[in-house]
Amino acid sequence: MPAHYPDPMAVRDPEATKARIFEAAVAEFARHGIAGARIDRIASAAKANKQLIYAYFGNKAELFTQVLGKSMVDLAAAVPVDPDDIEGWIDRLMDYHAAHPEVLRLLFWEGMQYGFTELPDEDERQEHYRRKVAAVQDGQDRGVITDAIPARDLLFLLVALANWATVVPQMRRVLVGADDTATDRLRDSIKEAARRLVAK
Repeated sequence: MPAHYPDPMAVRDPEATKARIFEAAVAEFARHGIAGARIDRIASAAKANKQLIYAYFGNKAELFTQVLGKSMVDLAAAVPVDPDDIEGWIDRLMDYHAAHPEVLRLLFWEGMQYGFTELPDEDERQEHYRRKVAAVQDGQDRGVITDAIPARDLLFLLVALANWATVVPQMRRVLVGADDTATDRLRDSIKEAARRLVAK
């Protein structure tokens, strides 16, 4: 009788499994949203047992909340709000979303799912944005940017300026153009608009 050797893929590595599930979930939710995503597809893409997903992350809505939450933390760490260099921050934010379009897709799907109702992680999200608003408020208190617009509103407007082209690429292509010249021109226009928005 031939010797039986264990399948190396069967060796449990919980952290590696969680990472694969997480990566597969980001792609699945970004593509299909909360309602359209399927745990079966996430499990297949992650080469993981479906039951492990429930054990590690809970149900599908809970998994989505964790996926988006981590994506937001990663974004905040990679591109902190910088009131002393708004144009540079806008540049970095646009670059980040160009490299990671799934983040805005996840936010869009979250908006479609929850609308004006409370988010499952509402307290954590409030704290996440509170820190960003505080950075803008600090810039206003130091006089480096205008205080004519409340800090939270100003942050919202700046983020909208930087992100909208990624959220609606079809509108950008039709209205602005899709070639490199159009892309560069739009970026310059967005930075000019941001500069005027924060000007004293």
